[in-house]
Amino acid sequence: MAASRVNWLNGGSAGEQTRGNANTGGSGKSRCDHRYGILLRVGLLWIGHDQRRGCDTVLRQDDGTGRDGEQGRETVRRLARDDGFGPNPGNLVLYKFVPDGLEAGAPLVVVLHGCGQTAAGYDEGAGWSRLAERWGFALLYPEQRRENNQGGCFNWFEPGDIERDAGEAASIRAMVERMRQAHGTDPSRTFVSGLSAGGAMAVVMLATYPETFAGGGAIAGLPYKAALGLREAMGAMFRGRAKSPAEWGELVRQASGHEGPWPVLSIWHGTADRTVAAMNAAELANQWAYLHDAPGPAREGEVAGQRHLVLHDRNGRAVVELYEIDGMAHGTPIGPGEDGEPLGIAGPFILDTGLSSTYRIARFWGLGPLQAEPRTEVPVETVPPARVPAEPAEPVFAIRKLAGAGLSGRIAGLWARIKRAVSRRK
Repeated sequence: MAASRVNWLNGGSAGEQTRGNANTGGSGKSRCDHRYGILLRVGLLWIGHDQRRGCDTVLRQDDGTGRDGEQGRETVRRLARDDGFGPNPGNLVLYKFVPDGLEAGAPLVVVLHGCGQTAAGYDEGAGWSRLAERWGFALLYPEQRRENNQGGCFNWFEPGDIERDAGEAASIRAMVERMRQAHGTDPSRTFVSGLSAGGAMAVVMLATYPETFAGGGAIAGLPYKAALGLREAMGAMFRGRAKSPAEWGELVRQASGHEGPWPVLSIWHGTADRTVAAMNAAELANQWAYLHDAPGPAREGEVAGQRHLVLHDRNGRAVVELYEIDGMAHGTPIGPGEDGEPLGIAGPFILDTGLSSTYRIARFWGLGPLQAEPRTEVPVETVPPARVPAEPAEPVFAIRKLAGAGLSGRIAGLWARIKRAVSRRK
């Protein structure tokens, strides 16, 4: 979720994390020198630690193929670059996909890639542009620059990038406005989804600009402000962080001063994810359950054999859903779309589970043909919005406990990786 194999492992020099200043054109380089420390792989991550200076740096992400950033294959270039959008304090790149003949007032979906991925590579894997062609909506693909984060990760944990009107969050909001002006997309039907660091950044966008987005999707993501800074990010990813629904929810409320209505949210997580702890999915779900004043209980069922929880608000509207994919590691689940047609291509961190997160997230938002899988709403007497929601007595969502997935198991696995990394350096 944050970092790939760097050149010095093969005899080159150590990589450095740099961050450019989009306003001044300057850049600041990290003073970490990983030739004097260790390089540790944890899940998808390569983390450098300089023992002399005591600093950590997220480096690049190893996609498992030896070919950086393209998921180990040539991607179909369907996306167009657009450099004409406004302020860009986060120094991001805008890619887009606009189907031929797209009508004015079409929905817009913002898609955020994971670490080590590109916009084009993630689109090919997840299949979003294929669905956009079938259903008639536009796509916006912000892409991270290596000078911002060597791993190609969105900086979901950096304070300067996760506040309203600042950093990467502000850049993505400016891109949304560009799409509205250039292609006439519907501001009331704008959505955002992402994987891993992109999933966490999608939550950042929902929190900082809730009036902009009608819905979101977070795959292997984390709650808003689960971490501030790299050290906290590592802890939140590997162990998770427990807070009450009210504590989580108030972090979102303070991000914008928004009073509602709040975007709906579809959450996906694998039970075998060793990069982002599965408890983050439940914490994220409870954060948004609180915002929607939806005390539960969540309705539990199965979709294609996978556990599926849905929470409805007091008006009977489905506002938060959680898919728990049994045995799935870190990545985006793909499978057939409508009528069993393939949607996406499996690859590193794009996992064929027989269940398409792309298709299901879009349906949860209400996209697609009205006659196919209409969103279910429970007939409940309408209650007018009034108060700030009270804290639920108990969290609405919980992840089932898995053997070997506890803290002791994670610590043992982490210690084994550290010893292997140190032994390789001797």
